[in-house]
Amino acid sequence: MEATLSAEGRSPDADEVSILFADDGYVRELSRKYLGRDETTDVLAFSMLERTEGEPDAVPPRPPEMLGDVVVSVDAVERQAAEYGHSAEREAAILVVHGILHLLGYDDCDAPGRAAMYDAQERVVAALGL
Repeated sequence: MEATLSAEGRSPDADEVSILFADDGYVRELSRKYLGRDETTDVLAFSMLERTEGEPDAVPPRPPEMLGDVVVSVDAVERQAAEYGHSAEREAAILVVHGILHLLGYDDCDAPGRAAMYDAQERVVAALGL
């Protein structure tokens, strides 16, 4: 987390991120409840910096240092580590970095965004020696 924030010019001492490691069932439940998708995924990111459509105006502004929550599927960590032939530690780090980059505004929904996000992700993972 600290390496990602530092690489993006943020202060690890001033920014806060919640990271939860859960199983596929819990990740699927969150995906269904908050994203309307009845499927599991490897990582979810819920930004505290973005307002969602329909969010009431009565909600007080969130402090800028609380970036949001990252939820990583431990089941996906194990599956993907085996699939890609690297350690679970590396896979978990990749997913945490990926989730934090989403919180910072990166989007991998199109080719240019995906390229920028994966470049940033690889820089951080390489800096960690993983």
